Amino acid sequence: MAYNEQLANRVRELLIDREDVIEKEMFSGICFMVDHKMCVCVSGEELLCRIGKEKVTEELENGNCRNMMNNGRLMKDYVYVEDIAINNQKKLKYWVDLCLAFNPLAKSAKKKNT
Repeated sequence: MAYNEQLANRVRELLIDREDVIEKEMFSGICFMVDHKMCVCVSGEELLCRIGKEKVTEELENGNCRNMMNNGRLMKDYVYVEDIAINNQKKLKYWVDLCLAFNPLAKSAKKKNT
């Protein structure tokens, strides 16, 4: 699974003080689960952010991100962030903070019975 390890390390730096972070491979990259919920992912060269429908609308108007589509379906709480919007640690922190702010409101994924 190829993803930008340098970007993943930058995200790790921002989450290092949290005890509720688990890394999991998904979305063709590495996802950072917070409180057992997908929070932010490094997918290929991009950042996938779960920020909630309202913030998605706001950030799409600001530019530097695009909707996430999954099998032709719009994922309303997620955006992919362009590299120019995360090219320094202050900008990356902005996006990670948006993800962390939405995380308590996010629904957990349904557990699969195996």
